Amino acid sequence: MWLVTGYRAGERSQVLALAEGLGWPFEARTLSYRKAEFRTSLFRGSDLRGIRLEASSALEPPWPDLVITAGMRNEPVGRWIREQAGGATRLVHIGRPWARPDRFDLVITTPQYRLPEHPRVLQNAMPLHRVTAERLAAEADRFRPRFEDLPPPYIGVILGGNSGPYTLGPKTTASILRRASRLATARGASLLISTSARTPKSAIDAVEDSVSVPHYLYRWRPDDTDNPYFGILGLSEELVVTADSISMLGEAIATGKPVYMAELGGAAYPMRPDHPGETDFRFTALTYSWLMRFGPRFLSRDLRLVHRRLLQEGRVVWLGERFGQRNTEPLHDLERAVQRVRALFNR
Repeated sequence: MWLVTGYRAGERSQVLALAEGLGWPFEARTLSYRKAEFRTSLFRGSDLRGIRLEASSALEPPWPDLVITAGMRNEPVGRWIREQAGGATRLVHIGRPWARPDRFDLVITTPQYRLPEHPRVLQNAMPLHRVTAERLAAEADRFRPRFEDLPPPYIGVILGGNSGPYTLGPKTTASILRRASRLATARGASLLISTSARTPKSAIDAVEDSVSVPHYLYRWRPDDTDNPYFGILGLSEELVVTADSISMLGEAIATGKPVYMAELGGAAYPMRPDHPGETDFRFTALTYSWLMRFGPRFLSRDLRLVHRRLLQEGRVVWLGERFGQRNTEPLHDLERAVQRVRALFNR
């Protein structure tokens, strides 16, 4: 099994989660992409023109039985591998496919992409993730000494970044951290704050000026083996997650702890129409809102579809609100995905 790893952190995490869930031996194939090569991806091709072969992992026999991909630029590579294997390789794509679903053996997706029903599409409630009770316990033990100077209990704050029509700028970040500080004050708690790969520097700079309680701030770094993200999930009794990241929301929900969604202001598409909140201007957010309104649906995504479902099911509330009947029933998205992939080989 080959993992053609995604070029975004959330995609890489989902690909790895599925591989670990399957429990089969796997090898990662890391690719270097040509920035100016869009023909293959846009026209749904099956070749390697979009990657720099000399800077990428080797793509040569023996060909794998299964390839798991994510991201538009990896689609042509996956199809090319399957062609080299004479069609014997199964091709599984995670997220939004840009080619037709019947050009894959299986597509594993989530509601924000609004894909139509199809025999080869698995519609999951949330993205795949790597959160397990064992991982949380181990990472909590590993990072507990780092936070021992902060008074417990802990509330985790997970910051995402800009996404489509939504912007995480200094005003929005300050509003979120002020409200998280009020929650911590009411609980007598400290904040464990983590940024992510998409968190803008302007948002990170606003954190320290907005927190009024004891806290720890982790500034995300690529390939950091000392990243306390899972430790924060494991040690926190409650979690605040910015609602731009469906992946991070899914990971937080998987802990079984109370999750508060923090809204971002959106250009023409507020996450909370009844409570727009702070909005940081970003021109590309405005153009994305035009795309959502006037462009083809497959070119955009609507995160609010996921938010509404989570709220209706009682799995989350907005930051500043209180839970009524909280739903702690586990989601079984990974198990469903593993079953569908295994079924490809049981035919």
